[in-house]
Amino acid sequence: MKKSNAKMDSIDFILFTSISLLVAIGIVMVFSASSYSAFFDPKIKDSMFYLKRQSISAIIGACAMFIMIKYDYHKLKKYTLLIMIITFVLLGLVYIFPPINGARRWIPLPVLNLQPSEIAKYVIVLYMAKSLEVKGEKVRSFVYGILPYLIVSGIYAIIILLEPNLSIATVIMLVTLIILFVAGVKWIHFFGLIGSVGTLGVVGILMEDFRRARVLNFLDPWKDPKGTGYQLIQSLLALGSGGITGVTLGKSRQKAYYIPEPHTDFIFSIIGEELGLVGCTIIIILFLILIWRGVVIAIRAKDTYGTLLAVGITSVIAVQAIINIAVVTGSMPVTGVPLPFISYGGSALLFNLMAMGILLNISRQCNK
Repeated sequence: MKKSNAKMDSIDFILFTSISLLVAIGIVMVFSASSYSAFFDPKIKDSMFYLKRQSISAIIGACAMFIMIKYDYHKLKKYTLLIMIITFVLLGLVYIFPPINGARRWIPLPVLNLQPSEIAKYVIVLYMAKSLEVKGEKVRSFVYGILPYLIVSGIYAIIILLEPNLSIATVIMLVTLIILFVAGVKWIHFFGLIGSVGTLGVVGILMEDFRRARVLNFLDPWKDPKGTGYQLIQSLLALGSGGITGVTLGKSRQKAYYIPEPHTDFIFSIIGEELGLVGCTIIIILFLILIWRGVVIAIRAKDTYGTLLAVGITSVIAVQAIINIAVVTGSMPVTGVPLPFISYGGSALLFNLMAMGILLNISRQCNK
């Protein structure tokens, strides 16, 4: 018993440090990016409005993370089905409340607006890790090893797509593919899945006019600089204005109503403007460290469940970070994926920190 406790006493300090730095930088940058618009917003008139809300979410998230660090991740297995059902119900409840900016993604709460899709990303990870652990060699069969996960992930993704939220639906399907790959599916099945998911993604884009416009905007944003290309052009201007060292923290021009809601999905462009290439590089390095430690934890995990859980959690963060940075820098079409730990969003920060708590708990029980 004492030996077991000793193993549970140490966490991955490098991972913990990178998470802490990302959250701290995120809180500072949310304040910097939102202070101008919040102060001049007639409904808010408080430059610290978003800072206060993000700080509260960070405190709650940090408490949840420390709870999950102490909580044996194996105990999550018996609650997985219940969590899946609750998440499914919450995804349906969003349609009861009035839309925000044309989308029904949130459940209003006193402290934060709960976004069930943020829970769904990790619910899929919990489900797949638990199920694939006992699947064994059956994972190499398409019918028994792949199809059930495509159906479950697809159901959640479709519900989220109807909100509409193609971005998170895409993240869910990409994470599903990554976990299946690590679990040992056949190569022919894996490449077939990539083709199928890619096809569904194209169909999802073609179904909506605004998504088609985003793709065309990506190809040539200057064709419609005041319309569909506006946001990307302003983002590129912000990044270009920052240069190597930036214009100094708090002195961004693009946050003054040039970039819409700069504290959310396009906060990386404000970081580039205020902190320059140096600031952007530091952010990217911190995410690379997080991904590296996540992979190390997955390799060293003492069981298959821990490995798949670590892979899934790390993949959720990695996929979102890659997509967000690619969008902001004009490397892919504009889509609404927040930058983990950095972008404003109470639900995202809370559940990302809870997931990090699980990952750190896995690190406490790793084979050294």
